[in-house]
Amino acid sequence: MPLTISVFSDVICPWCYLGKRRLEHALDQLGLHEITKVEWLPFELNPDMPAEGIKRSVYRARKFGAERSAELDAQMTELGREVGISFAFDRMRRTPNTRKAHVLIAAARQQGGGGALMEALFRAYFEEGRDIGDEAVLLDVADGAGLDRQAALAALNSDELRALIMSVEAQAAEMQISGVPFFIVDQQWAVSGAQSAEQWVKALRPAALA
Repeated sequence: MPLTISVFSDVICPWCYLGKRRLEHALDQLGLHEITKVEWLPFELNPDMPAEGIKRSVYRARKFGAERSAELDAQMTELGREVGISFAFDRMRRTPNTRKAHVLIAAARQQGGGGALMEALFRAYFEEGRDIGDEAVLLDVADGAGLDRQAALAALNSDELRALIMSVEAQAAEMQISGVPFFIVDQQWAVSGAQSAEQWVKALRPAALA
């Protein structure tokens, strides 16, 4: 039977990228990929980030300290290799404001292409080291993911879509979601964090057998 999974996430969250890939591996193992709808919902880890973003080394040093930041990047690099993600933290120069990216994802979701754009944004940021807070970069990524460039530009200037982002994030706050990724399965039960593919297989097996 069809399955719907809603995911609150941010495009600068490496655990969200890892969680996406682990979920996909589980869906493949269970034969559920083709009948599962995954919708990506906004959650800004840094809603007060300056529009131009911050130099990543400065941001990470403030948040974790330089030494701890390097350790975390190394650990995530190893976890990424396990699921086919080539994290390139050494190429990442800025930690961006992600609101414009979320606006584009919302526009793509309305056209049925949210998943493709989400994947493209994750890859652009984490594997190619691109500044996905930059409007020109966002338009290029959207174009590559199959979103009409003019439609993407219109979306970036849409007050309605910005209001939608804020509304969905307010809903997340009301649900007391404080970290991502956060998965809601068929609007019935929730999973917090980047669970392993094995854990997902166990949790979703009843759906595969239904």
